[in-house]
Amino acid sequence: MSRIIYLDNAATTKTAPEVVQAMLPYFTENYGNPSSIYSLGTESKKAISQVRETIAGTLGAANNEIYFTAGGSEADNWALKAVAEAYASKGKHIITSKIEHHAVLHTCEYLEKNGCEITYVNVDENGIVKLDELEKAIRPDTILISIMYANNEIGTIQPIKEIGEIARKHNVLFHTDAVQAYGQLPINVDECSIDMLSASGHKLNGPKGIGFLYIRKGIKIRSFIHGGQQERGRRAGTENVPGIVGLGAAVERAFSMMEEKTVKERELQDYLIGRIEAEIPYCRLNGDREKRLPNNVNFSFRFVEGESLLIMLDMKGICASSGSACTSGSLDPSHVLLAIGLPHEIAHGSLRMSLNEENTKEELDFTVEAIKEIVTKLRDMSPLYEDFVKKK
Repeated sequence: MSRIIYLDNAATTKTAPEVVQAMLPYFTENYGNPSSIYSLGTESKKAISQVRETIAGTLGAANNEIYFTAGGSEADNWALKAVAEAYASKGKHIITSKIEHHAVLHTCEYLEKNGCEITYVNVDENGIVKLDELEKAIRPDTILISIMYANNEIGTIQPIKEIGEIARKHNVLFHTDAVQAYGQLPINVDECSIDMLSASGHKLNGPKGIGFLYIRKGIKIRSFIHGGQQERGRRAGTENVPGIVGLGAAVERAFSMMEEKTVKERELQDYLIGRIEAEIPYCRLNGDREKRLPNNVNFSFRFVEGESLLIMLDMKGICASSGSACTSGSLDPSHVLLAIGLPHEIAHGSLRMSLNEENTKEELDFTVEAIKEIVTKLRDMSPLYEDFVKKK
């Protein structure tokens, strides 16, 4: 198979052709600054307002609760840092989980160095937050709970509605990193008692460098970037109009085809999981078997080093990953896999494949055959595997 087989959609997605087409006029024709009062500028301002309305509609939110950012990491940083600053008089305690994206975890580390106290709650073997532990962790000085909607590595979907109810019951703000979930799952911020939500365009066939933060009206959040009055004075800087328009087109596309796309991805997901489990011994499916994103497949292969597996798959034209793209330079095993209880040596042998509706069973068949061949080759070179076979 000569073409690339792309199985890393959790890292980024291909920008859809209709998204590119929607963006092009805002580079060359409707290029006015949205803050300008002449018609060329007001055209850009109208386009931004329309996208804000589109996004708000998908969440059951109000238009003025949507704030555009440069992506999911900025939205996560803004939510945590701004709450820590604005609610410091109430307390400095924040609760999150051990399997969050590093945009949240590293922000929490920063806040700890600046006087905040962070509680990192545990998850079960499938990566689901332990609700009893979460509720017990709440204190009088707790100001925020930040739990991701769905995990970027193992695909596990969290009980967001129940977490929101706990937060509301104790009068604590609730933020969710929905970067992997938005556009894949239906989300209603009122039904789930969500106060803030982060999302990113390039995870749903939109452009890179654009995202948004939903902030419920009445939440005390200060400016993240100081300067002009853009984004109602909370995030200064000339708006990325082409990016915002592209995000809007991607959102319309994702929500119009969500049901059909989910059915296709579930079928591919079940097929891929079934073949791997049936044909490759000593492997483990990571994440909840049912409560997982429809496009996520994550396996650990015993006696295999994940980086070698990825390199050899790449040589066959297959793009996959061992976990978050944001930690691809690290030699440490995935913090997510360690948090669900895997020992280091098994966590090191992980492979994440994230699908899209354009993938085919033919591609998955080629991929499974490649994994079988590579795993066999790597195990044949492993003294640990040799010892294991002798003992068996």
